[in-house]
Amino acid sequence: MSSAVVFDVDGVIVDSPHERAWVEALAQLAGGDWRALVPDTRYRPEAFDTRAYQEFVAGKPRFDGARAILEHFGFPDAQTRAVDYAQRKQRRLIELIEQGAVQAFPDALRMIAQLRRRNVPLAAASSSKNANSIMEKIDLDATPVSAAGATERARPTRLLDCFAANVCGQDVAGKPAPDIFLAAAAALGVAPAACVVVEDAPAGVAAARNGGMKSIGVARLHDEAGLAACGADLVVSTLDDVAIDLLVAGRLAARHAGR
Repeated sequence: MSSAVVFDVDGVIVDSPHERAWVEALAQLAGGDWRALVPDTRYRPEAFDTRAYQEFVAGKPRFDGARAILEHFGFPDAQTRAVDYAQRKQRRLIELIEQGAVQAFPDALRMIAQLRRRNVPLAAASSSKNANSIMEKIDLDATPVSAAGATERARPTRLLDCFAANVCGQDVAGKPAPDIFLAAAAALGVAPAACVVVEDAPAGVAAARNGGMKSIGVARLHDEAGLAACGADLVVSTLDDVAIDLLVAGRLAARHAGR
């Protein structure tokens, strides 16, 4: 039996402006203070696309993601410049969050509601230090969570309150290290082997595997092959396709399997 489910946040539960903030912050620096560096790098604004974000930034702590993407684009002294870049990105992200550029994925809310009805312990585990402020802005009373659009009784009014454990933003080694997910398991009082992690990034799937946990990869960016290659036990394009009853019973399968 699956004892607990651990959710990454950005890209799994919420469609947040993280990627937009990273892209816009680097474009601002490249067009301003770092203008003289750009001719000697591989960087072009259009080259910082979703594929690059997923490969070098998604799922990593802020500084690690900043350094990785700067190294990818060939910026000199990436280790030092990552500090300025990460700070610029954070300022832009806060601006976007305050402007309301955040929304929840309905399929994720439906999955969370179904698991809560079955009394499955849930944890939120994101490397992002912004995850909680983002989830705090998701008002569940304004968001239908069932396929038919009906509301749930006796449920939290904020997404942030849906989890028995929350380890978002802890200062631990970044993915693909399993530390954030191991912290979630410990906070729930559940063995790692009894946890299922829900992730959208290859680094997150690898982190779950490295922690001895099963994982569901949700391919919101049509990157099924990459998630499977990193070890996802089940890959779906929407969380509505996860067979919840089987998940609770300890099996990972898609709802349409065997039809």
